Amino acid sequence: MSINAEEIQAPQLKDLSIVRNEQKELNILPVHHLDRAFKTATFGMGCFWGAESLYGGTRGVLRTTVGYAGGTKDQPTYRNLGDHTEVLEIDYDPTVISYQQLLHIFWNNHEYGLTTAIKRQYMSIILYHDDEQKQIAELSKAKEGKRRAPEVITTEIAPKRNFYPAEDYHQKYRLQGHRDLSETLNLNSKLLKTSYVATKLNGYLVGVGGVEQFKTEVDTMGLTPSQKEYCYHYIEKNEGQGLYC
Repeated sequence: MSINAEEIQAPQLKDLSIVRNEQKELNILPVHHLDRAFKTATFGMGCFWGAESLYGGTRGVLRTTVGYAGGTKDQPTYRNLGDHTEVLEIDYDPTVISYQQLLHIFWNNHEYGLTTAIKRQYMSIILYHDDEQKQIAELSKAKEGKRRAPEVITTEIAPKRNFYPAEDYHQKYRLQGHRDLSETLNLNSKLLKTSYVATKLNGYLVGVGGVEQFKTEVDTMGLTPSQKEYCYHYIEKNEGQGLYC
């Protein structure tokens, strides 16, 4: 069996006792919550795995949760979605990133469905939380429509009336692919939806933001030296690659 040389060089976290000892000796624990004022945005832009990574690796984003919204069915699930859409809820620090900036990312990062009608599960949708968001979204859509003419934007703008978090296996999907790292972060069902460090690493590990930006935020995450080494390897490896579902 052939062995990939890059896999040999990649840092390993299989001996979890190393990280546990570092956490104890250095008094470092994963930062799951930041006591910081925030606002919330809700977007649907195709498959929510890629969108969650994209916003997670964006400066000013504090928490992300994927789920289902926009429809009328009670308690939808991935296998029984009804008339809901896959969406992403984003808690963000408005002193670092604005709603307009979040929308700029939204308009420029659809995998599909922005100017082509698509089934409701993956449709482009903005669910506003207040009148200010509604006004900003409508003006932004009009501006984007002029820029993209003669293509016609299909994005629906509607009030956010409900939100049902998706199943655990959908939350922080890319981070969960790093099983050993995820275990060292002490993630549980609740933290998969709410954790700050999980949100950030779910983006950074696939290359969003890049190494230099990661350096400016890494000390806010509560990572040990071994965890940092592991993350740096994969961020550098994946920087510049496109997102996918």
